Amino acid sequence: MPFIVTQNCIKCKYTDCVEVCPVDCFHEGPNMLVIDPDECIDCTLCEPECPVDAIMCDEDVPEDMNEFIELNAELSKIWPVLNEIKPPPEDADEWKEKTDKIQYLER
Repeated sequence: MPFIVTQNCIKCKYTDCVEVCPVDCFHEGPNMLVIDPDECIDCTLCEPECPVDAIMCDEDVPEDMNEFIELNAELSKIWPVLNEIKPPPEDADEWKEKTDKIQYLER
């Protein structure tokens, strides 16, 4: 049961999670991160590091966010691996509390 990144990451893209990941399963897109489910070792280290609670076990994903399970698998195949911490976007804090951000996903 791999972990996935949900819509809370969109336009926030904090990378605290990447720093603690023991494998290279995070991939960076224009405005969010995703986890490669084939590389994730279910270590749970990334989940508590996310300041916007965007990371969860695929079995715990709410029904209204199920599309993120497939999105993580799909986008991790085309986005580059990210294995070092980076500063978040300048306006990340403004997006932290927003919901329904799927419309802002940049591929």
